[in-house]
Order: sequence, then C-alpha cells, then structure tokens
Amino acid sequence: MLQEYNKIMVAVDGSEEAELAFQKAVNVALRNQAELLLAHVIDTRAFQTVGSFDTMMAEQATELAKKSLKDYEKMAKDSGVSVVESVIEYGSPKTIIAKSIPVEKKVDLILLGATGLNAVERLFIGSVSEYVIRNAPCDVLVVRTDLKNELPEDENE
Repeated sequence: MLQEYNKIMVAVDGSEEAELAFQKAVNVALRNQAELLLAHVIDTRAFQTVGSFDTMMAEQATELAKKSLKDYEKMAKDSGVSVVESVIEYGSPKTIIAKSIPVEKKVDLILLGATGLNAVERLFIGSVSEYVIRNAPCDVLVVRTDLKNELPEDENE
C-alpha cells in the first residue's frame, strides 16, 4: 500500500519560495485526495521594537495575510482541492509551524519553501525550515524547485 497523506499543511508568507511550496502542496493534495491547510504565521517579534506603531502594523499584517490566504484558497479550490482551510497564527514561525499547528490540526505532511537566509542570519536566528525538519511530528518537504522540478530562473545562474 502506498503512503497516503490526509492533511497537508503549507506555510505561506508571500515569498517566491512559499509560492513554489503552495503549488506543490496543491498537487500532493490532489494526488492524495487530502485536505489542504494554508498556514500564515505573523512573527510578532518584528513589532516589539517599534513601540506605539506595533498594534497598527500587526493589524496591517493581519489584513494582508487574510487577503493572501483568501487568494490561495481560491487557487487551491479552482485546481480541484475539495477541502481547503486557512489559519493565521501569531508568534515565532518556527515553533508554530513545527509544533503547534501540526499537533492541533493533525497534520501528516508539511510543505514549506527553502529559506532565503544567508549564513550569518542562520547563525543568529536559525532557519525556519531547519527547525521544522528537526522538530515536526510529521513528514516535512522543503521545496526548492518548481512543478517541473527546476530551480527558479534567478537561482539557475
């Protein structure tokens, strides 16, 4: 019997890497007749140093995330995925994507884009994908390529 996934989560943040992960997640969901969970985590640490603007910025980030998730939901449903759910969480993307959402929502596969962090940034704050790979309670697929399994144009150089 082949491995089948029932609930697939894809982390989306508006980046090109997340877009690639979303496209592959839709295809995997269709092949497995699985539910698709779209997750967007707003990193609240980004608003802690701003002071009085933090509430307004967090609200703007939330509105942008809602619009983005609505667009992703429509694309997934238009592609044939029958069950699509969205979630917006606040906090550390690493721990929420790796631990909180997968346990709460009974996820059995996580797809996420490879990070664009350079070596220095990884040293200080760590890679989200690396953390998720090490700590998630389910399978994790880090997406680097498009649907043809080719690197995006700017990475081929």
